[in-house]
Amino acid sequence: MDDSSIEWIDGALVTIDQRALPHEVRELRITTVDDLIDAIKSLAIRGAPAIGVAGAFGVVLAARANTVDGVVDTARVSDEARRIADARPTAVNLAWGVQRTLARLPQGTRAMLDEALEMLAEDGRVNLAAANHAADLVQRLCPARPLRILTHCNTGRLATTAVGTAIGALRVLHERGALAEVIVDETRPLLQGARLTAWEMAEAGIPHRLTIDSAAAWAMATENVDAVLVGADRITADGSVANKIGTYMLALAARHHGIPFIVVAPESTRDIETASGRDIVVEQRAAHEVTGFGGVPTAPEGTQTFNPAFDVTPPELVTAVVTEFGVLEHPGEARTAADAQTQRVFRQPPPAKTNGSGGKHRSAEVTANGLPKRGAAATNGELSDAAQSTNGDGTKPSSAASTNGELPKHDSIESPSGLPQRAAGPSDEEPDTTTEYLAALTRSVTELTQGESTAGAGREIAALARGLYAKGWMPGTAGNISVRQGGTVVVTASGLSKGELTDNDMVTVRVEDSRPVAATRRKPSAETTIHTAVYRAAKSDAVVHVHPPHATALSIGAANATVQTVRFSGYELIKGLGGKSPHTIDIPVFPNHADVPRIGADIEEYLSAHPDAPPVLFIAGHGITAWGDTLAQARDRAECLEAMCELATLTGRRQISVGDNGFEGFEEDPT
Repeated sequence: MDDSSIEWIDGALVTIDQRALPHEVRELRITTVDDLIDAIKSLAIRGAPAIGVAGAFGVVLAARANTVDGVVDTARVSDEARRIADARPTAVNLAWGVQRTLARLPQGTRAMLDEALEMLAEDGRVNLAAANHAADLVQRLCPARPLRILTHCNTGRLATTAVGTAIGALRVLHERGALAEVIVDETRPLLQGARLTAWEMAEAGIPHRLTIDSAAAWAMATENVDAVLVGADRITADGSVANKIGTYMLALAARHHGIPFIVVAPESTRDIETASGRDIVVEQRAAHEVTGFGGVPTAPEGTQTFNPAFDVTPPELVTAVVTEFGVLEHPGEARTAADAQTQRVFRQPPPAKTNGSGGKHRSAEVTANGLPKRGAAATNGELSDAAQSTNGDGTKPSSAASTNGELPKHDSIESPSGLPQRAAGPSDEEPDTTTEYLAALTRSVTELTQGESTAGAGREIAALARGLYAKGWMPGTAGNISVRQGGTVVVTASGLSKGELTDNDMVTVRVEDSRPVAATRRKPSAETTIHTAVYRAAKSDAVVHVHPPHATALSIGAANATVQTVRFSGYELIKGLGGKSPHTIDIPVFPNHADVPRIGADIEEYLSAHPDAPPVLFIAGHGITAWGDTLAQARDRAECLEAMCELATLTGRRQISVGDNGFEGFEEDPT
């Protein structure tokens, strides 16, 4: 089944039966809702993203089973959907997948199946994006050497539908040659680490060792563990992380040893409607999972058990939450159009701790790059429990524990490595480990995934878009701006208000085919094909596509089934349009096809055949496009064209007498 553990084949959900691993790779074919619920409860299908997608297909199965003569019994399908969502209460993805497909019920079973198939494809893109972001973060925070990473449970292709989340990051690190070894927790009581993760590690050729859960802390102390990477089944509004039982104790041990504890999960795992970890319903599983194994009793008959399937790690123990959008600063906040791809760090540095007698704790020895040396325990290894950021309304999140309502302040100086360092005092000869460690984390995370040039282009584009929005030329989500960088183009993402753009609301696409260079949930603007057509056919490094009112109105009068030109003569503003003549300019008008790539094809064909065409054009009823060597030049040309169109509207003339310029007479504007 390649990288995917789930497929839809001939009306059935086909998956790997995880109960048979590692001894047998057995295919499981699910055709009924009862079969699906049993598969989820018995862990034949497991992992938050995987059961979310499986739940989506389960609703499709319910709709197909309850359709007679083309009429769907919507009440029955809704009841079945509730049964599926209740199969496992802790993982939020299951209810999310069910609801997303159920919402398409009014459009019929075909629409529901299309939604489930899109979720399956989307999960692959999400996996890859989150895995790359997490791998970037690990390499940023950890020493520049082959790394040893500890992981828990299973977060690979068996737990998702593609490369995985935390294991996906391990696969990326392995492909980069940055991974020395993975230490795999066995993950009691059902051994998902031993049965599934070890199997996936071997399948991918990743060096690994298996350990018992209770040896993980000792591994951190003695085996040079550089970071802990885990997944999540639910992330609440305060940043608490519900994950497979045993995760909480790993976070505590990582805290003590000054090791990054990183959670990698899709956005769909974040549940901001649940306020805190205290509100999560933790599933309690059957006693026989603890009192015996493989059918052999290991405890006296009648022994009572405590067998939670999950635990909840409080946010102060979590170094970072990474999703397909990057490293989240506030994992409890709703993503908005303006900040959905914001890539900033999660925690602020904590206040200095004292040892009870007024003195500061001594830190662990640190490496040259400011990170703690492994094997040396930092007694003050506290991540921030008081340094919570504010909500968007200026109030503190419920998890904030600061007694004075303010973020902790740190007087710092720059260390030779470039990391902030606490100013030395009489009893502060050594650097504070936690401050050094979190200083590395709090450096611009944009550097983790983007080059400075891409980030700079994004800032310039966003600033220009906000200005043009204020002029009314990019109303709502209309219009788009791009900058060329070699063989790629940084362009505004689709569906975002141009008045709220940030430098992170961009997509990088290839000039040759307009496709994104990396997997991302963000989609490039629909008119991206117009931009790339210009870049392929004309010498330019920036393109502005806007909807100014006068130029757009004039283009309507010039609309035609084929490309035609509109001539302007005599206006001084012609000089600002970059044409060959300072007195006369013929600006092409392109038909506004519903198929936007066809517009791009028309533009490329025309510009290739007319190398002397001016760097401005109309699209009938669709605004104008201008380009230049810089964004400022492209913007200036768009402004000149709009101003000239306004003058033509006011005077009723596109061609006027210029006397000394040699043009005599004028032509009435037929529009």
